[in-house]
Amino acid sequence: MSTVPLPIDPNRPSAARIYDALLGGNHNFAADRAVAARAAEILPEIPQIARANRDFLRRAVRYAAGRGIRQFLDLGSGIPTENNVHEVARAAAPGARVVYVDRDPSAVLYSRHVLGDDEQTAVIESDLRDPAAVLATSPARDLLDLNRPIGILMVAVLHFLPDGPDLDAALDGYLEAAAPGSLLAISHAIPSSDPEPTDRLAELYSRTGTPLVVRDADRVARLFDGWTLVEPGLVPGPQWRPDDGPVTGAERFLTLAGVGER
Repeated sequence: MSTVPLPIDPNRPSAARIYDALLGGNHNFAADRAVAARAAEILPEIPQIARANRDFLRRAVRYAAGRGIRQFLDLGSGIPTENNVHEVARAAAPGARVVYVDRDPSAVLYSRHVLGDDEQTAVIESDLRDPAAVLATSPARDLLDLNRPIGILMVAVLHFLPDGPDLDAALDGYLEAAAPGSLLAISHAIPSSDPEPTDRLAELYSRTGTPLVVRDADRVARLFDGWTLVEPGLVPGPQWRPDDGPVTGAERFLTLAGVGER
């Protein structure tokens, strides 16, 4: 458990800290670990799913850096773990700039503590559903040049946001703000062939105050409206440009992932 003092209620589970617990991190509290343990009882693969999402994030960032992108906006960035976006990007492109955004105060405080005085990164406490507010902050204005391509990351976050005009307008807002050549990376939970486990997970998360919205493949694909999916398209997360060749059994990870180009 973290020793960083936080103005938060440790008895109220946080989606960001639950995710950290599933990843084996130590920036979480007993209440978060209890939800993570219960989630693993419902769906034993969920820790592997969490790690697979992080692996997809790293591959997507490397891909974007290989395409010449030198600035990233990580929306719903969560709590820092090893191989964060700025670390992965700078391994390929020294000097890459990253703005992390999360609405969870604990994720923001932990991130600022970990990043310290890194002048090429910033952490913003904001809701991704308000792109105008996110992009108007001084850290975003200082670090991001919206006249140049940007890598927008929405990894394992949109399934915590309900369908509706707010989400639609937010997605349109980022599309409109992105210069040609920009990339959007999304990973998203999908239902299993037997809906009971994901239904039970959704019920569990709803009790934490952060509902889980499991979308089918067609609904996930619509999140990319206005973007052109790059190869291999929208696929199970581990199958998106894997490091070690073809992956079998990826469907059991109950996640679709893709990268779209503006």
